[in-house]
Amino acid sequence: MPYDPYKALYLHIPFCVKRCGYCDFATAATERDSPVIDEYVESLVLQLRRASKEGELGQIETVYLGGGTPSHIGMGRLSMLLYALSTAMHLEPEVECTMEANPESLTAPMVRDIWALGVNRLSIGVQSFDDDVLRILGRAHDAEAARAAVRMAQERFRNVSVDLMGGIPGQSLASFEASVREAVALGVTHVSVYPLAIEPRTPFDAAVMRGEMAEPDDDVEAACMEAAERILGEAGFIRYEVASYARPGFESRHNTAYWTGVPYLGLGRSAATMTQNAERRMRVQDGRVVDDLNARQMAAEDLMLAMRMAQGVSDERIARAAATIGAGAVGAAFDELAALGLAEHRDGRWRPTERGWLCGNELYGRLLDLAP
Repeated sequence: MPYDPYKALYLHIPFCVKRCGYCDFATAATERDSPVIDEYVESLVLQLRRASKEGELGQIETVYLGGGTPSHIGMGRLSMLLYALSTAMHLEPEVECTMEANPESLTAPMVRDIWALGVNRLSIGVQSFDDDVLRILGRAHDAEAARAAVRMAQERFRNVSVDLMGGIPGQSLASFEASVREAVALGVTHVSVYPLAIEPRTPFDAAVMRGEMAEPDDDVEAACMEAAERILGEAGFIRYEVASYARPGFESRHNTAYWTGVPYLGLGRSAATMTQNAERRMRVQDGRVVDDLNARQMAAEDLMLAMRMAQGVSDERIARAAATIGAGAVGAAFDELAALGLAEHRDGRWRPTERGWLCGNELYGRLLDLAP
């Protein structure tokens, strides 16, 4: 059985000016003038040409340049990459094309040039508008640089997103709330809000083990997430996914593709590719299979991913999953989630509750257990 066509494309740029203490992504601190970056970008261009020649880009609807820090590699290399992208596929205005940027490497000429080359959405890694918190995180920018980056982006882009982080040891709830309010005041159209996670083998993990940094407090992180929902909701933002808020019409179509089981192609170091048809879903990363799901496991994963979204999952979709997994098991799982206060049923849909979003691991784990 042939695989469904790819609808989303991810290009991985694994270079940063420095690695933050909490980061466990496949990135490296690399000097901007390093020939390593030139070689990598040239390789990525060749991968784009190959994918185009093999017909893999013909139905792409969203593109995402992530990292790392794509803005770190400079406009010359970005021009090469974006030109190759535009010749490899139809980069029409309807295609959502997002690029990640950090304040220390985003410039006004870069904003103008990437916009002219087809990027139509910018996602800026702010994390906080508090200089003390930025120092704790080890970020390469200060608060004023973050403000300036957002204002520069808005000179060309209507669709500007910022990332904010909460629950950071040493960060007060008032500081977090002030950062959320500042994002609103700056006029961004999308905000992603994440609690700090201490990942194994990171500098933050080592600091916690040595007793030099406190573990993030679950209650503080929950308070931050609740504050974000309140402040952004009052400002007219809609929470459409567990960590994502947008003004109406500015939801991330690319990230939504991940959460709705759309096949995606990843190019570059450590970029993941997901292929599927009615019988099988397979994810490949770094040339090896990291997930190989059968139809039952696909149905369970689709339910789990749908419950990350505010719209949840319809009764019709649950019925289709139940036909594959078993009606008794699926019904019992959602009844249990309701009894635990993690999900609720109304208007023909199951949706996560506020508790369900705060206790996501419990909710998602129960659904994945339907087809281990």
